[in-house]
Amino acid sequence: MSDSELGRSTSFGQGDGLTYVDRLGVWLSQHKALTQVAPWRGKDVGDFGCGFQAALTRRILPEVASATIADVAIAPDLKEHQKVRAIEGTLPEVLSKVNDASLDIVLCVAVLEHLWEPDVALSEFHRILRTGGVCFVTVPTWLDKWPLEFSAFRLGLSPPEEMNDHKRYYAPKDLWPMLVRAGFLPQDIRCRRHKFGLHTFATCRRREETGGLR
Repeated sequence: MSDSELGRSTSFGQGDGLTYVDRLGVWLSQHKALTQVAPWRGKDVGDFGCGFQAALTRRILPEVASATIADVAIAPDLKEHQKVRAIEGTLPEVLSKVNDASLDIVLCVAVLEHLWEPDVALSEFHRILRTGGVCFVTVPTWLDKWPLEFSAFRLGLSPPEEMNDHKRYYAPKDLWPMLVRAGFLPQDIRCRRHKFGLHTFATCRRREETGGLR
């Protein structure tokens, strides 16, 4: 099953406002990205699975040269912003609309767990990065499955539809080989836990060597 066949029609944060639990999770992920990937100034950045409000992109937009954002639905003001190229559609299919070696930074924050074909998305991220570019990925681990579901299904503090859309969870040992298959070299991959060990993050740098999904 492809992600387009899944038929998701709304983005994270679209509709009702985020709860304080969701806002805390978003802030922690943004803080990790902002500290791991900087500097942003003058860079061409892609934020894939950005959410309706593309909150991370909004924070860095004054500094970057351009921002390519993608999700199934995106706020109208972002689509009209002169620095933004907004692509509405499902991942990984919409990534084919992004040119080879066109971005300096690729962001994929809490998105892979929603995809049936995460390997394809990672391979596409490698393709669209320029030499020397950086890919930043975060995903929940299996340790976070129970807290996320308890918050959503029992306490009502997170959207149940988001948890029901999860396909899998990732420890560093799960994500690391996927990044290698996508074309990133082991020496250029940093893959660790964060958010008190509940999430995995990775930063990967694109070298001249080519790889791809094998």
